[in-house]
Amino acid sequence: MSKKLALLAAVATLSLAAPVAAGNKLISAGQRTAVAKSAMTVQPGTEWNKLSERPGRNAETWTQDGDELNDLSFYGGIESGRPLFREVDKKNKPLPKVSATMLITDIPVLLENSYRIARDASSMAIDTIAPIQFAGSKGVRFTYTFSKQNETLQRRGEARGAVIGGKLYLVTYEAPSLYYYDRSAAAARVVADSVRF
Repeated sequence: MSKKLALLAAVATLSLAAPVAAGNKLISAGQRTAVAKSAMTVQPGTEWNKLSERPGRNAETWTQDGDELNDLSFYGGIESGRPLFREVDKKNKPLPKVSATMLITDIPVLLENSYRIARDASSMAIDTIAPIQFAGSKGVRFTYTFSKQNETLQRRGEARGAVIGGKLYLVTYEAPSLYYYDRSAAAARVVADSVRF
């Protein structure tokens, strides 16, 4: 089997293994919506499904095709001293924590180090970093690639975020590089562009 066919088979397996569950909520196009139990609001241009399972305390994930196929995640006001995700092994592998004094260049490093533990990323690279305005504040936009342990599937991601009032606000979009990333990237950028407080 060629490498491309193997990747397509892996994506198909993911698609079958993680359908959009019945407990999820439809997010309508054009409706401004508060996300991640925070004052952060967004306005999608197309429909998304909000997953019932949250990655962390002040976080939520939307998808169009299913969990891990095209995930748009929001982290709303993560306080200093808290991790992005739920701890997986606090004693032996504690997650890095948000700091109120983080520089914008620290945000990609926090995500990378968090993914290595919480998402079991075997390889991860921050590919680009650029300063931006994020909801009127100094923020950062960055892109990344990663793969998980025992997977040949390469994933791409992009994120925007800022530390505002001592709390971290972050929007990430990621999907398998093959097919799914391009399928929803434009729709995810519309949502990220619409962030307000």
